[in-house]
Amino acid sequence: MIGVEGLPLVQPGDDVGEVIAISITKNGMTLEDWDIVVVSQKIVSKAEGRLVNLGQLRPSKRAEELAKLTNKDARLVEYVLKESKRVLGIAEQALVVETYAGLVCLNAGIDKSNVSGKDTYSLLPTDPDGSAREIRSKLRELTGKNVGVIICDTYSRPFRNGIVDFAIGLAGVRPFKDYRGTCDLFGNQLKFKLVATADEIAAAAELVMGQGTEAIPVAIIKGLASVELDNDIKSTELIMPTSRDLYRGSIR
Repeated sequence: MIGVEGLPLVQPGDDVGEVIAISITKNGMTLEDWDIVVVSQKIVSKAEGRLVNLGQLRPSKRAEELAKLTNKDARLVEYVLKESKRVLGIAEQALVVETYAGLVCLNAGIDKSNVSGKDTYSLLPTDPDGSAREIRSKLRELTGKNVGVIICDTYSRPFRNGIVDFAIGLAGVRPFKDYRGTCDLFGNQLKFKLVATADEIAAAAELVMGQGTEAIPVAIIKGLASVELDNDIKSTELIMPTSRDLYRGSIR
């Protein structure tokens, strides 16, 4: 697991795949077939111009009401509402929402960290899987290697303290390793062991990427023989269907 250092600050319109390929070369590194490239959502959002300024929007009455309940800036709440299919819960400084992509997260993933400008925030990519496919295609064009790409973002977890990175966009990486129907060491049949390897990879990559001033928004994962590359996958497979979600009903 190797962090790619020295990436320039990404600007709107930049080609993230090209930026990554150039930085890999400058670091004296090489990509190999079956490597997995993990990319921070933040640089993808910046490159795609998914940045907003709070001064550009007048909050609605509903946003102002929710702002009072959450102690958040009503202008920011308005952007959260615009990026959300529905509001599921309200907490101090946070709205639990379901995004149009189906993600259940705080504040629709709108984030201030590592974004310059007092009132400037980043939104999630509109199509994270599409963004991952573009990065993968560019890396293959420039390096000739068949790699997987995961776009990651940081999320809270039900009933657990602290945050971890999850996969929100995939290209070429099968999101699960399925043990269901197989047996363990003692012959017991495994019934529920559907391992979210894409999320595990995203969380592991964060250990070298960091969250603060590390300035390492990309990591390369090598040697994961247990992870399969697959062209026909979607990150939405990682979202638990509402009918089977044990936690959604506990949100207030």
